[in-house]
Order: sequence, then C-alpha cells, then structure tokens
Amino acid sequence: MPEVLLGFPRAFVEFVDPADPDQIFRCDLTWLTSHWTCIFGRGCAGIYADRPDDGCCTLGAHFADQKDERRVRREVRQLSSELWQYKPAARTGGWVETEASETVRAGEQPGRKTRVVDGACIFLNRPGFPAGAGCALHLLALRQGRHHVETKPDVCWQLPIRRQFRTVTRHDETTYTEVTIGEYGREAWGPGGHDLDWYCTANTDAHHGRLPVYRSSRVELIALMGDEAYQTLAGICAEFEARPGDLMRHAADAL
Repeated sequence: MPEVLLGFPRAFVEFVDPADPDQIFRCDLTWLTSHWTCIFGRGCAGIYADRPDDGCCTLGAHFADQKDERRVRREVRQLSSELWQYKPAARTGGWVETEASETVRAGEQPGRKTRVVDGACIFLNRPGFPAGAGCALHLLALRQGRHHVETKPDVCWQLPIRRQFRTVTRHDETTYTEVTIGEYGREAWGPGGHDLDWYCTANTDAHHGRLPVYRSSRVELIALMGDEAYQTLAGICAEFEARPGDLMRHAADAL
C-alpha cells in the first residue's frame, strides 16, 4: 500500500464565482482530476491499524455548526433498528457528545460531535450487521434513493474534499474572499494526521477510480461551490485532463 509523499508539484486555477463577484475560487486541478475513489470495504485499511474495518469513522464526526447538527438530527429520526445497529445505544445514551478537552487545540472551544461507542462512531454499522457494514446515515440515503450529502454530517460527505476560506487584500486595499477547493490530506486533520496508520488520499491503492474526482464527486462539489461555479470548474478540469504529459498530475495516480 504505497503512500506518496505530499509536496509534489500541483496545478491550481483561480476564477471569479459566477454567483458572487466578491468571491474567487482557487481549485486544485491536480487533486480534482485525480482518480481517487473511496475504497471503504474494498481495501481500506482504516486510519488506525487496530481498527481496520472503521475506515475514517473511528473518531466520530465533528459538526460544522448548529445547522449541520439540526439537519442530521432530522435524518436520525428516520433511522430504524433495521438500518442502524446502535440505535438502542442512542436511546439510552444519546448520539451526540462534546469533544474531549485533550483533543481541542489551544484557544478553541470543545465542539459537538457524533458519539463514539465501542471504539467508533455510533452510526457505523459493524461487519456482520444484517443491513450491511458502514454508515447508517449513508445506508438511509441509499434506501431512500437520495444522495448522502443530504443525510450525513458535513465533514463526512465532504471528506476528502477540503474547502477553506480566507480574506485576501489586494494592493489597492480592496478585499475578496478566496475559497480553496482541494485535497483533505493528512495535514488537514491537524497534528494528529501524521500519526494515522493509513490514509487514502495519497495512497496508490485508492487511486484507481473509473472517473476523476471532479466527476465522481459532482454532487458534493455543487453543494460546496454552487452549480454555476461547478460548471466552470468542470470545463477547466476537462481541458486540463486533455493536456499531454504527466506534469502536475497527482503522484498517486502515476504509480
């Protein structure tokens, strides 16, 4: 399972958000045209060696904000015991907990997250569960013919796409919002990311998808960028793919 070292050359593109002239998207073409694909249950080794069946669900999911938590709460009400292995545990102890103080960065307040039960997220159905292993909220979306963007916490459906915001000041002292769309690599997890025993985004085993990321994650990218911006991005990605040579391609794709 060779994992390439990050720091290889990448290509970025910047363009004005068609829906907001005060916002500029900065997108990692190297990542978005890579052939990464989620291999949960198909070779994923899990982020910790002693829990290979968890994927990246061992730690539970941190909610982005109250809106994110409220949306997930509406979905949780639809989960039956048939779809959710740990529903009995949620009835007795709840499914939300406050982040442990020792994991909080200096100056930050503990956040709210999905509860960890038996070593992993309470929504993770374990191997052998009749409805299938994996996220119960993901399973709910599949059963109802919906996309999991609607049912899972923001951090779960976004991973491993990373969206970052920053305010940029031009030389004339005007400002704009820069929105970066890129790869959620190890460093995005914070200091603990480098201690993960296995991680997928730069792992060659996870770079054999049939479609490039900008196409396989179309729904997620539209949710993050808006439809007009996504259409602009998709056109740029297609042009980038058509360029000859391997310069600026994702290193994990090349092996």
